[in-house]
Amino acid sequence: MSPTFGIAFGGGGARGLAHIHVIEALDELGIRPVAIAGSSIGAIMGAGMAAGMTGKDIHDYARSILGRRAEVASRMWRARPGTIAEAMQGGIRVSQFNVERILKAFLPEAIPETFAELKIPLKVTATDYFGHKLAVFDDGDLHSALAASAAIPAVFRPVTRDGRLLIDGGIYNPVPFDLIENDADIIIGVDVVGAPEEVDRKQPTSVDLMFGATQLMMQSIIANKLKQSRPDILVRPAVSKFRVLDFLKIDALMNETVDIKDELKRQVEKVLEARSSKRKSGKRIAS
Repeated sequence: MSPTFGIAFGGGGARGLAHIHVIEALDELGIRPVAIAGSSIGAIMGAGMAAGMTGKDIHDYARSILGRRAEVASRMWRARPGTIAEAMQGGIRVSQFNVERILKAFLPEAIPETFAELKIPLKVTATDYFGHKLAVFDDGDLHSALAASAAIPAVFRPVTRDGRLLIDGGIYNPVPFDLIENDADIIIGVDVVGAPEEVDRKQPTSVDLMFGATQLMMQSIIANKLKQSRPDILVRPAVSKFRVLDFLKIDALMNETVDIKDELKRQVEKVLEARSSKRKSGKRIAS
């Protein structure tokens, strides 16, 4: 009997476009996960896969929008506040977009309204801001869970759900492989957090410092998690040169990270060979 696979897609903003290569590699290997978990952009990518989209479907859809500035501008216009009252709700927030409206304008139609309509079980993380803990969603309304998971502080407004104020799931659990470690035989984790890089040795801006500090914090969380338990496979695409909001650089990012497909295939083959050898060894001992 073939082993089952589970996959955890990590958070990282635009760097999470590299998840598409991972999904394409799994498609090419004929692997269909039985469990998916995701944080932030990873939750969105995971929802696409859980809904039945192939890596090629997601790749084509992302490129059809992000590869055309006019299309992005049109959808951002569609996501604008519906009324002056809505724009002023809670005071003027020039830098905080409504993430639920943004997602509504950008999500593919293939992603359903509820978790129950997904073809593969999905767990979505968010950070319960006042509860000081991780929030995990796996039922009910899917879109609000994805919005909460992707609500990057200072960029998007928090999302309120079930009486809780929720922000970016990557803050508390950047690569949520631990949420599905008992749901499949082989667990894959995909880390797209990256780390600050010196670019032409320019002094980083305040925004660069804010996002860079968040990257360092998330990497610290991942390092501590890995000391306690590890996924069977952990891949880290080369995403560090890209910023969290570099979505319009989709072509460059995808070209820069394409090697991750072959790396993942090699790691899957290695894990399967190890399991096969262990099983054969066990049979010899038993006989």
